[in-house]
This record gives sequence, structure tokens and C-alpha cells, in this order.
Amino acid sequence: MKRLILEMGTGNDLYGEDYTKAACRAVQDAIHHSSLVLFRSLGLSHEDMQVNVTIGVQKPELVDTKKVADELPRGNAIVTVVKGGLNVQDTDNDTLSVIATAAIEACLDINPDDWQLSR
Repeated sequence: MKRLILEMGTGNDLYGEDYTKAACRAVQDAIHHSSLVLFRSLGLSHEDMQVNVTIGVQKPELVDTKKVADELPRGNAIVTVVKGGLNVQDTDNDTLSVIATAAIEACLDINPDDWQLSR
């Protein structure tokens, strides 16, 4: 598989301390930054696309990877959660804001020798 597209996003849950909600919002932010017209333009199928999602949060074990994968409209998702992101404590109000980051890679099984940039 060759990575063709990389998008990044951030998401948060300001009051609920919900790591999955923050992760899903980060995925939504990332996928709304681009349009994958490459597939339509080249006659490629979205079903052949592998989508590697890496989520960074302070408590990776609290993210439901199935819910995060369900945020993706196309492709076959593989979700990995790592320590990252940011927690911001509001000691005055005893709340925690969870900030997640997402990196989304769209990959296809292509032979690079089949493609050449025109000059």
C-alpha cells in the first residue's frame, strides 16, 4: 500500500472528558479538509482504499476505535490510538478539557512504475 493522502485534524470535548468524542471530532476535522477527487478522476474504487487513522490522546485506552472508524465515509479503516493530544485542567471549576489529534492516511495498492508525472 502506498500513502497518497495525509490529512490532520484536532477535536475536543470541553466538558464531558470523553476521549472517544474528542477523537471522532478530530477525524471529522481532518476529513473535512479535503476531497478525494483523485479516485473519481482516475476511475479508482474507494473500496480499495485503506485508511490508516492515528489518534493521539492522553488516555488511549479510553478511545472506542470502532466508533472512530465509523466516522469515515469510505475505505477500510485501521485505527491506532497512541499517547498524545492534550488535557487541560480547569481547577477553578474542576473540569478537564480533552484535546485529540488525528492523522488520516489514504492508501492504495498501486505500482508506482505505472504512474509518471507529465513534464
